Amino acid sequence: MGYTKWSDDAYDFLKDTRVGASADDIFTNNRTGRASDQMLPKGVKFRESRDSDIHPESLSIAVFLDETGSMGRIPEVLVREKLGPLMNTLIDHGVPHPQILFGGIGDHHSDNYPLQVGQFESGTAELDQWLTDIYLEGNGGGQNRESYTLAWLFAARHTSCDCFEKRGQKGFLFTIGDEAAWDVLQASALKAIMGYAEAEDVTDQQLLEEVQRTYHVFHIHVNEGSYRDDPKVLGYWKKMLTERLIVLNDYNAIAETIATAVALVHGVELQDILASFDKGIAGTVENALVHVTKGLTTTDKKSSFLGGIFKL
Repeated sequence: MGYTKWSDDAYDFLKDTRVGASADDIFTNNRTGRASDQMLPKGVKFRESRDSDIHPESLSIAVFLDETGSMGRIPEVLVREKLGPLMNTLIDHGVPHPQILFGGIGDHHSDNYPLQVGQFESGTAELDQWLTDIYLEGNGGGQNRESYTLAWLFAARHTSCDCFEKRGQKGFLFTIGDEAAWDVLQASALKAIMGYAEAEDVTDQQLLEEVQRTYHVFHIHVNEGSYRDDPKVLGYWKKMLTERLIVLNDYNAIAETIATAVALVHGVELQDILASFDKGIAGTVENALVHVTKGLTTTDKKSSFLGGIFKL
């Protein structure tokens, strides 16, 4: 996938058509009360990110959004306002050919659709299509845990990306939410969700090690609501991801945070990125990255190391 190009004019048109629209007008699967068949992972062999004539050096970026409870506002703000800043920050700062996959994450113990997966895309209409196709189920189990590790499993076992397979360049994987992850995915759940004929229980640590072979893995903890500064939730992520945990106090900066992290890995100077943001966003991102080690800013795309804890 990813054979079309980003267009600011097309995005501005889409934004204008949604002025005054409700969330259910935008995310139309909310009205049916079920996920789109094309977003369901069951039986999917691979989601592919491929080079093409217009994208000769594609970079795979997977963004999995928590669609439970109040976290549903994040896909909405991306659709209404932030898809443009996400793509333009990447394109203008060292990543001319991003291919983004949007997915949704819930709770495999309580939700009907704990994993939804789009396609890797570069074009405006296609990105918008997969993003708005996410069903905001809005449940969750109320146990301060969600199934973010399903994103790790899918990326590790069910994506095929030219950036890594052709150039040895890792893609990027971001999960976004406000809770910890379940430490085990049960075999029964994998059979039901993924359609595996055979499966064994798999732990979060096993899946993290597996997905890190091909992706730089981050988690953005949205530090708002019930789990703001929660020591158990933050303790879990610090233990799992150490310097790759991003603590975000303002969800409105999610797009810029994702793009800045990717651009810094590709050797772009922080001040050059900040200059493209308005004053409020620039200050937020600058404060977040002030303590990031110099190891983050490297042009070695094949073996880049990410240092520091990002905090907004």
